[in-house]
Amino acid sequence: QVDLVESGGGLVQSGGSLRLSCAFSGYAFDAYAMAWFRDAPGKEREIVAAISRSGGGTYYRDSVKGRTAISRDNTKNTMTLQMNDLKPEDTAVYYCAARNKMIVQTTDYEYWGHGTQVTVSS
Repeated sequence: QVDLVESGGGLVQSGGSLRLSCAFSGYAFDAYAMAWFRDAPGKEREIVAAISRSGGGTYYRDSVKGRTAISRDNTKNTMTLQMNDLKPEDTAVYYCAARNKMIVQTTDYEYWGHGTQVTVSS
């Protein structure tokens, strides 16, 4: 059984920063690729960033490139998403997710957290 718990969301002004964390519990964190998704009002769930099992491969959606960094610590079973220069359009519920192989064209991830709210005020 894998459990994912997000933390670090909150209310921030436009241009501010937040650091989201995802705590993984279960068997073999390094057996899973990880990703951050978000649900914004009126929009379909979309991937924000993903990271391979080793951490050597990453992916970012175009709208967050250059101001977002995904990382993982396989010794601490944690994944983080550092978001800088936040914009009102980044407002969403952010979810971490895990699956056995990194893919980015689908929301078909095996395990999901419950989400953390990020609100960016203008």
